[in-house]
Amino acid sequence: MPRRATKIVATLGPASSDPALLEKMIRAGVNVVRLNFSHGKAQDHINLAAVVRQAAQRAGREVAIMADLQGPKIRVGKFAEGKVLLVSGEKFVLDASRTEPGDVKGVGLDYKELPRDVKAGDVLLLNDGLIVLLVTAVLGEEVITTVRLGGELSNNKGINKQGGGLTAPALTAKDMDDIKTAMSFQADYVAVSFPKNATDMEMARQLCNVAASAYKHKPGLIAKIERAEAIPNLAEILRVSDGIMVARGDLAVEVGNAAVPALQKRMIKMARAQDKVVITATQMMESMILNPVPTRAEVSDVANAVLDGTDAVMLSAETAAGKFPLETVIEMANICLEAEKVEYKDIDADFSGKTFARIDHSIAMGALFTARHLGAKAIVALTDSGSTALWMSRHDIRVPIYALTPRVSTQRKMTLYRNVRPLLMDTSIDRDTALVQAEGHLLIRKIVQSGDVYAITCGEPMGAPGGTNMLKVCRVA
Repeated sequence: MPRRATKIVATLGPASSDPALLEKMIRAGVNVVRLNFSHGKAQDHINLAAVVRQAAQRAGREVAIMADLQGPKIRVGKFAEGKVLLVSGEKFVLDASRTEPGDVKGVGLDYKELPRDVKAGDVLLLNDGLIVLLVTAVLGEEVITTVRLGGELSNNKGINKQGGGLTAPALTAKDMDDIKTAMSFQADYVAVSFPKNATDMEMARQLCNVAASAYKHKPGLIAKIERAEAIPNLAEILRVSDGIMVARGDLAVEVGNAAVPALQKRMIKMARAQDKVVITATQMMESMILNPVPTRAEVSDVANAVLDGTDAVMLSAETAAGKFPLETVIEMANICLEAEKVEYKDIDADFSGKTFARIDHSIAMGALFTARHLGAKAIVALTDSGSTALWMSRHDIRVPIYALTPRVSTQRKMTLYRNVRPLLMDTSIDRDTALVQAEGHLLIRKIVQSGDVYAITCGEPMGAPGGTNMLKVCRVA
């Protein structure tokens, strides 16, 4: 199988939770498995996590597990008939105090704060923007609206406010319980839904660290950028997160579809510049929920995210509930491989005007520069925390990066890093022994052969986290 730099995140669901199928999906290219906590009970996720670990073991590959929190339920209530047909120009009332099921005149709210968050003149978008309501008045607990764009509205559909401004907290009581569940099986990443600022992410970090302390575990935190308010706060959100997800569904509803492609490019660029990971998500291969092949537009969408420099591309309903979960993964992997053939920019230009204050960071950059100019077949990073591999992966380089670590948790976390292949190896041993073993890993996988050059980084003394201080260029005998 050709070596792919861009990683694939696949959401688990009824269509993909069969152990044999999941194993095939991992072999076909899934690097990270997403468990969507918007669905299912705690025990369901615990069971699925065990299925993932077993399938990965059978496939002979480590994968990361990402627990995706539901976040606040900003939704309408239920209807007596399950759904209604709203007609443009008609009045429709969203009533936070209503307890009886809804009808064509109005409906209750799961989100009770809506009357405090809106005023006359605001535009509300329901069901991913398919229904548009204009707020004409707020009377106590009632939000009076006129239907601007009608259509079918069914139970518990989501509510967005155009331009953002809903005050719902990013973390609910359910999310706090779900964090405990996710830490019980040591989820490698936790994705936080609807964060508005750094404080939301810092709170999530605190909750994760407390819940994970009993397991001596620290998950990576991914901020899902899906609120208009998050955009001006991107830099501070990135600073306190391990990565971001370009969550194009809710984001598009709040800022408008047309604004999303440029925001996607900006977010990917910012994340890479801050040494953070980035996942591009939502409707990437949507038509493959029902069809065995993607549309040409979807192929271009995935390829453009790869060309922008995303670490990973994500599948949601395509693998969770679609008819062709395995075929979708295969198609996506092929698109990524083709897009990666495009000539990368000169790495010298990437470094111009930059300074590196830390020794370990400088060594990582030195390895990239040296490997590029010597035509090295591989770069090897002996790493405890994975930081060296992460820094290297932020720069476009054709040379594959192999990260050797003694920690399974670090190995799993690095499965999300672009162009990094994480392998397990005891790096706390004698340096010369470790270097010999590292070359052995490359030879056994036919990454290098006699006469090939590769670059290797490590720290002296061996096994000290954050201690990378040595770069060695080797030629295979």
